[in-house]
Amino acid sequence: MVSASDIKVLRDETGLSMSLVKSALDEAGGDKAKALEILRSKAGAAAEKKSGRALGAGTVASYVHSTKTMGAMVELDSETDFVAKNDEFKQLAYDIAMHVSATAPADVPALMEEAFVKDGTRTIKQLIEGAVQKFGERVEIKRFSRFSVLD
Repeated sequence: MVSASDIKVLRDETGLSMSLVKSALDEAGGDKAKALEILRSKAGAAAEKKSGRALGAGTVASYVHSTKTMGAMVELDSETDFVAKNDEFKQLAYDIAMHVSATAPADVPALMEEAFVKDGTRTIKQLIEGAVQKFGERVEIKRFSRFSVLD
């Protein structure tokens, strides 16, 4: 039996619904690491299921390195304005802009396959899939631009 405190800890860490977290913990026999893997695998399925939905909102985030010599802008789209205005969604867009600034990917497909600079165990694609699972909407990086005085 999974305790309420175990569910709360994993929910606070992932931001996912109590029912998703409880289901994953039950399936993993209470093992938090296994439950996280289960949630990640389900995120891909959730993203695939929502891939046909129309995008009608989004946010633009920018990141400028502390040296002021490079920066990036990212357009991260969602289905609704409700999600686009969410602070976690805006933070995700900012984190992706920081990643783009650091790695200079060639295009969006290349970006999606890169390991996230803040957490090398996850790719940008996995971050987006996690966002789809968390927000319950299709989320997509529409475009980005990177600027550098050193290029």
